[in-house]
Amino acid sequence: MFAHDALPSEQALRYLRAHIRDVPDFPTPGILFKDITPLLAEPRAFHMTLDLLAYPFIGQHIDAVVAIESRGFLFGGALAARLNASLVPVRKRGKLPGDVDRIAYALEYGEAELEMHKDSIQPGAQVLVVDDVLATGGTASAAAELARRQGGVIGGFAFAVELGALGGRARLSSSDDLKIHTILRFDGG
Repeated sequence: MFAHDALPSEQALRYLRAHIRDVPDFPTPGILFKDITPLLAEPRAFHMTLDLLAYPFIGQHIDAVVAIESRGFLFGGALAARLNASLVPVRKRGKLPGDVDRIAYALEYGEAELEMHKDSIQPGAQVLVVDDVLATGGTASAAAELARRQGGVIGGFAFAVELGALGGRARLSSSDDLKIHTILRFDGG
């Protein structure tokens, strides 16, 4: 886990939390959307977030960072560079050219399909799945399944924000040693 001196201070977490905006009734009525754009707009907050996302995976030999469209791309590219890993985009149906693997899955507010280029993951590659928010875990679970279908081994998941009340962590916990790393956890609405 974390070395004691690497844990973010309460002050740092308050600072990052202040850069997450609540947007009620988006994308549908009844949903309280956690908007990360203020965090992205503040260079210091964005840099701190990237460092905290990368830290537990440094030295873990991550071969590929699977970044989920679209906000996961914002973190995935920077994490791939920090971890000296390839970047594998996972996109909504019809957005990738060429041959793709596809999976359908349920969202907390609907259904969707994800695609990943065939042969993006080498068999046995250690994969880190990255997105901005862990909610129900459906999107991250689908992205992980696409990587597994190509022979990838899920080395962990990384998210800037976790919506604890929606149970995504439990959905992703297929193994006791699987790392599910989040920086900011929101347990209420």
